[in-house]
Amino acid sequence: MPHIMIKGIESDEVKKISKAMLDELESIVGCPKEYFTLEVQDSKFIVDGEIIKKDPFIQINWFDRGQEIQDQVAVAITKHIYNAGLGSAEIFFTILERNNYYEDGKHL
Repeated sequence: MPHIMIKGIESDEVKKISKAMLDELESIVGCPKEYFTLEVQDSKFIVDGEIIKKDPFIQINWFDRGQEIQDQVAVAITKHIYNAGLGSAEIFFTILERNNYYEDGKHL
């Protein structure tokens, strides 16, 4: 279950970094990479009536794994984006509460 939503990077660019990035995240988080959802959102950033290029914005929805793991995940994602020449990433974590998360109508 970590759900990673990426804005500001084209799908083809995310595909290029996805394997290595998810391999590293699997090692950090300690769950199979098949549990991760990687979503690319087609977003346009507008300033003064013009579409502009912005640095990537990544939102991660997940269950709390502690500050140390969260910090390691942020560093790993930033590294993969930066090394691919895609800019410096802004990353935001949303901590989900298990009693508010359902899969097939049941709490996890």
